[in-house]
This record gives sequence, C-alpha cells and structure tokens, in this order.
Amino acid sequence: MTGETLLSKYITIFFVVTGYWIVSITTVFVNKTLLSHIDLDAPMFINFTQTLITVLICYGKKRLSNVYPNRFKFPDVDVWDTYTLRAVLPLSLLFTSMISTNNLCLKYASVAYYYIGRSLTTIFNVVFTFLILGETTSKRCIACCIVIISGFWLGVDQENLAGSLSIPGFIFGILGSLSLSLFSIYTKKVLPKVNGEIWALSYANNVYATILLLPLMVVNGEIGQLYHYSRFTEVFFWGIILAGGICGFTIGFFTSLQIKYTSALTHNISGTAKACAQTVLATYWYQEAKSLLWWSSNLIVLLGSACYTWIKQIDMEKRHRSDIVYQRV
Repeated sequence: MTGETLLSKYITIFFVVTGYWIVSITTVFVNKTLLSHIDLDAPMFINFTQTLITVLICYGKKRLSNVYPNRFKFPDVDVWDTYTLRAVLPLSLLFTSMISTNNLCLKYASVAYYYIGRSLTTIFNVVFTFLILGETTSKRCIACCIVIISGFWLGVDQENLAGSLSIPGFIFGILGSLSLSLFSIYTKKVLPKVNGEIWALSYANNVYATILLLPLMVVNGEIGQLYHYSRFTEVFFWGIILAGGICGFTIGFFTSLQIKYTSALTHNISGTAKACAQTVLATYWYQEAKSLLWWSSNLIVLLGSACYTWIKQIDMEKRHRSDIVYQRV
C-alpha cells in the first residue's frame, strides 16, 4: 500500500469517526430538546416522526434504485410479505420498546446522567446472551461487568445525594438498557432471514415500528395534546422535528460506516469515548456542577466498558484461531 493510499484511508477514517461523533451527540441533544423544551408531552409522537422519516428516506432510496439502478442500490424487500413480517415483527416490538424507553429516560433525566442510566446494556447483554444463545462469558469479562455495576450505583447514589435523581429516568434507563440488549441479540438472529441486508432490515423494522407507535400514541393520550398544541403550525417546531428524524436516520448510517471502515471493536471504543465527551459537553451546556465522586462514577463505567470490549475482542480472536486450527486438523 502506497503512502498516498494509506493517507487517504486514514483521512476517510478520520472523517467517518468525526461524523459519527457529531451526529451521535447532536442526536442526543436534539432529542433532549424535543422531549423537554418544546412544551409538548408526546414522546411516542416524537418516536413516530423519527421512524416515519427513516421509512420515507429508505423508500425514496428504494425508488431511486428502481429508476436509476446503476447509480443507486437498495435491497429488494417487500415489507408486506408474510415471511418478512413474521421474521422482523418480533424485532420491531423490541425496537419500539427500545426507542420509547430511551427517549423516556432522556425526557426525565439529564443528558449528563443519560450515559450512567443506560450503562447496564453490557450487563444485560451478558445475561441474555447466555440465556438465549447459550454463549458463556469469560471471568475477566464478568469482572468488568462488576466494575460497570459499581460505577452505575455510585452514579445513582451521587445523583440522589445531589437531589437530581429522577426515579422515572432511573427506571426507563434500566428498561432501555434491557431493550437495547435484547434488540442487539435478536438482530443477529433476524439479519440472516433478510439475506444479511442491513438496509432491508432497517426499512422493514422502521415500517413496523411506525405502525406500532400509533396505538401507543393513543394510549398515552397524545392525540388530544397534538390537536390542542399551540405551536403545531410553527416552522421551528417542524424544523426540530425534521432535524430529529434526520439525526435518527443518519446515526444508523454513520454507525454502519464506522464499523465498515474500522472494526466492531473500534466502533465500541469510539462510542465509549464519545459518551465521555458527550457527558462533559452536557455539564458545560446545561451549566451543571457535579461532584468528584459523580465524575468518578462516569470514569468507572467508561473504563469498565472499554476493558470489557477489549477483553471480548481478545477472546473472540482466540476462539477464531482455535476454530482455524481445528478445521485444519
């Protein structure tokens, strides 16, 4: 590989990782604004608009691929096909639960607390991977999980002592972690059923989630609130709604790009570092003063998560080498 080619590769990786950071952090702050600062208590409607915008973008790309097949590519998927519906709908139920609980956590908790509140995803992932897939976890990874749990409880304790702990935010954070863990595990099981096509799965998943969110809006009493909402015709309102929807779509795009141009391990490390930067930025933006122990809880969670990812990658590489040796024998 020439120096120029290597340089161009590093430049591409830099812009992809930078794009992921910008979009991911922006998405969290935009969602926080939508959920807490527009005088509208309609979290299911906000989820609905974001999944709907993703569906429209995917549908537009699908249509372009039909008209200009040489310039645009999109997998051939029929979301109303019985096989696709049966394969993806269970995943869409988890996805709907995940985005609903995530946004509810963000609604009741601060952006600074959001990472701590959602930090149990790794713990649930270990538990459900064993219960559902039958895969065991090494003792070193379990030790990292204990570190993460200790950081989580320290953060909760510090929020409680500061008088800023939100019980609904705490509960929805745990439920969000649980839903995300199950969603990640079932994604691995469902993806082969759509020929491994990420775009096809994303399209079908968001179509079903959009439909599932409609009755949730009704049950949550949001239809009446939307009808009487005084700012419903304002450009700012729809502008930030559109921004949230585009962010929701773009974060999935940049996540795929980051994994493609780096690796799953690098993506996890990047996500962990991004969460740290997001927490620092949130405390500055919202002018929140935090104690030394509160910052320590964040550091403990971040270090535990980073070590878990690193050890997990080493264990996977050892297993891969063992499988190669076994096949040769």
